[in-house]
Amino acid sequence: MHKTFRLFAIMLILLLVSCKNTKNSSMETSHPFTNDLINETSPYLLQHAHNPVDWHPWNDETLALAKKENKLILISVGYAACHWCHVMERESFEDAEVAAIMNENFINIKVDREERPDVDQIYMNAVQLLTGRGGWPLNCVALPDGRPIWGGTYFPKDKWINALSQLASLYQKEPEKANEYAEKLTEGIQQSGLITLNEAAAEFDRNELEQAVSNWIPNMDQKNGGRMGAPKFPMPANINFLLRYAVQNKDQKMMDYVNTSLRQMAYGGIFDHVGGGFSRYSVDDHWHVPHFEKMLYDNAQLVSLYAKAYQATKNPLYKTVVYETTKFIETELYDKSGAFYSSLDADSKNEAGELEEGAFYVWKKDELERILGPGFDLFSKYYNVNDYGKWEGDKFHLIRSVSDSVFCSVNSLDHKELTDKIEHWKTLLATERNKKDKPRLDDKILTAWNALMLKGYIDAYTTFNDDHFLNMALKNAHFIMNNMVQEDGGLFRNHKNGKSNIQAYLEDYAAVTDAFISLYEATLDVNWLQSAKQFTDYGFDHFYDEESKMFFFTSDLQSGLITRKVETDDNVIPSSNSVMAHNLFKLGHYFTNKHYLENASIMLNNMKNNAVSYGGGASNWLNLYSNYLGEFYEIAVSGPDALEKIKEFNQYYIPNKLVVGSTKESNLPLLTYKYDANQTTIYICIDGACKLPVNEVSEALKQINISFESDKKDPWQPF
Repeated sequence: MHKTFRLFAIMLILLLVSCKNTKNSSMETSHPFTNDLINETSPYLLQHAHNPVDWHPWNDETLALAKKENKLILISVGYAACHWCHVMERESFEDAEVAAIMNENFINIKVDREERPDVDQIYMNAVQLLTGRGGWPLNCVALPDGRPIWGGTYFPKDKWINALSQLASLYQKEPEKANEYAEKLTEGIQQSGLITLNEAAAEFDRNELEQAVSNWIPNMDQKNGGRMGAPKFPMPANINFLLRYAVQNKDQKMMDYVNTSLRQMAYGGIFDHVGGGFSRYSVDDHWHVPHFEKMLYDNAQLVSLYAKAYQATKNPLYKTVVYETTKFIETELYDKSGAFYSSLDADSKNEAGELEEGAFYVWKKDELERILGPGFDLFSKYYNVNDYGKWEGDKFHLIRSVSDSVFCSVNSLDHKELTDKIEHWKTLLATERNKKDKPRLDDKILTAWNALMLKGYIDAYTTFNDDHFLNMALKNAHFIMNNMVQEDGGLFRNHKNGKSNIQAYLEDYAAVTDAFISLYEATLDVNWLQSAKQFTDYGFDHFYDEESKMFFFTSDLQSGLITRKVETDDNVIPSSNSVMAHNLFKLGHYFTNKHYLENASIMLNNMKNNAVSYGGGASNWLNLYSNYLGEFYEIAVSGPDALEKIKEFNQYYIPNKLVVGSTKESNLPLLTYKYDANQTTIYICIDGACKLPVNEVSEALKQINISFESDKKDPWQPF
């Protein structure tokens, strides 16, 4: 390790301290330059297609060109909704002086991190090893064979030029030193996050789970929810696990924290109070001012989270969030084919015609007074058009601070009166806001993100029994099967303009499998379950690592990378391996597949120590861990009214269960010999061993110790 640290010390001499500059230049209106990105479909790559920089896409031809010309590779990674990516483009990539240096000395590759998370993963790892931090835009310089030697994030023009000049000189005058950097850094990348097989027996203990939560608590913001400090990311997987933990352990303090997090996110400026949907994160510690881009993956997971939270608490706020977020999705990110687009940009044009972050969403006080007229005074109290809601300068960003019941009490309103006023305010503001320049849309379609949204709609359907949500889910599922499946049974990552050209990653297979399992549970259409199994088997064929019993992020059919990584950290999106382990656990039960069950246990055992030490980065693993503590129920429903019985179950929050059912004869192991055309029977089973069959959901709930009295006050009601 001392060699690696020496490398970092050397590299830090080259590393330039970045700073931020919000100065905007006017947008190009003509296109004197066109590069190879013009043939791509990614909106982010197309944004750079008329830069004077001679950009290339990441592919085998570009990598071969670097070797042929013996040039350093400059890899620049970003995404369409990234504010600082746009700033660096305006300052550097649209500048002729910068372009001349880049074109003379480098093979320049632009990467959309959302299309190519595999490339981003490798070079982000390099930058984090070099600098201790990461972010986007991500800029990394590598040898012609792809091994990195230097990197960083955002650079203003002068520092960028200086860095590129030094790197070009180094490679020309001291290539052996550049090669030494590359060898050591590549070794660090290959060793970073390496997972070794835990050969100890897989044992899961409640005390360990409690220790994981205890270790986590100091990082929880009990006042504002989420993690301590700023910036604040929603982290849906974290709250999802803690919701389960609180309910199953009757932990009122943890339930208070969960409700605080959900409430403050919904009240905060991170939630769009006019158009619905959540921004990616807030830059402050109380959810007020977001980084204004809206991502499909955030909103998809938050729909799932708030639906489950409503299931557990019956808090009407959570239902409102689900309905307003799905309305946003269908208004802004929905394609008539049934697919979902990727994101809305943080930037849009302000009154001066310049791109500005958040320009579409923020308001001036006099503007609000004009739009709302006599209703402004009450509106300003509700949404804090005051010092609490001030953003910067003379601009305000809407944020709530109290519940509707408290607001009604203080302002002598009844609930219906307030609800009507809120709807009226939103209609007025939406009409006015739609006159502004809208944020740019990234209309590429990504398989994993669509699967997350599909899962969100299923969770909304099972919670609220609204057929609209099921219809949306089915349309998306059929889109995936009709457009994203290759001839060999594998998946594509991307789709745009009828074109898919990138091999899918493990996260795509994991997310689709997870969503299809949920769709089976909602519809009892066994074809979705069979497709889930087929994608899982494809994962074993092309992603599986026999040594660690984990799965690589990239398949064995992909080329061009210096190493294959194993993704295990649960972040804003749960890790692909943790989702795969969940899938194997469930599919193992559905098909009584011992291999699936054993592999899920081995994967969790591999990650157990990490999860206990740092639960905030392993919450989906801890969710799986919970399945091994106490009873995990297989709810088998067979008979003509099976779907209706399952809808009754769905009114209860039961995280330690799977649902299997059929309205006709079925050869699924848990349903064999259970069908009776004259009645619908419910079996509560554990590892295939079933309790006495019953015909009513109320009786089945007693077998899993859940109260069913309709008039019983829910002990987890938050307000």
